[in-house]
Amino acid sequence: MPIIQVQILEGRTDNQIRELIKELTDATVGSLHVEPNQVRVIVTKIPNQYWGVGGRTKADLMNSDQ
Repeated sequence: MPIIQVQILEGRTDNQIRELIKELTDATVGSLHVEPNQVRVIVTKIPNQYWGVGGRTKADLMNSDQ
């Protein structure tokens, strides 16, 4: 049973996440030749203040762009 874990920054819509899960499942079915009901996808949304880029949080970077 394939298990796919994805970590993304917060801000995506539920529909975008639904589409991501579908596309990841389809790709896994095609490449590993398993049934869709065997594929598990776990999406974790990370708040901007807990995502670091170049020593700064994504929240700080977004605020400095304004």
